[in-house]
Amino acid sequence: MKFGYARVSKNEQSLDVQVRKLQTAGCDEIFKEKISGANDNRPQLKVLLAKLRKGDVVCVVRLDRLGRRMIKLVELINEFKSKGIEFVALENNLDTTTPMGMLLFNICAAFSEMERELIRERIKAGLDSAREKGRKGGRPKAITPEMAKMINAFRRSDDMSVNQICKAVGISRSVYYRFVNDKATQE
Repeated sequence: MKFGYARVSKNEQSLDVQVRKLQTAGCDEIFKEKISGANDNRPQLKVLLAKLRKGDVVCVVRLDRLGRRMIKLVELINEFKSKGIEFVALENNLDTTTPMGMLLFNICAAFSEMERELIRERIKAGLDSAREKGRKGGRPKAITPEMAKMINAFRRSDDMSVNQICKAVGISRSVYYRFVNDKATQE
């Protein structure tokens, strides 16, 4: 069976042109969606993916209609290939049912892999640079060493309730109890 997928990003945009092109291409069923391609939670795409069986063809007008990020597109098309499902992007002349189409797809996949590696390298270089400057990643601690000393002093005195300690130190009860139950933070 040949399935079509038409998508626009905004409700004001029309799907008519895409639907006509998919009908002309011979799609038996067309799934339509008005949602950003960057959004991974696309209900109609999920319904389409659940319907696909070996030997089916997924057809879109342009590659960017299936998704905006190349990495996600490559993953999706590789998933199609592993399940015996073909893919066609009409205006991009990308047709995985032909050897030339598979070649073009593999070139796109290679660029995607290179992009992924470059991103990894940039992130690693940034983290290394930050470490050299003495910075640590992650969220700041909710309780500083000074606050810990105050909490422990208030707890030993038995003069203050948990609410009073939290108010004096400026923390919530959940942060207080997390601190109290963490043996590593105790004096």
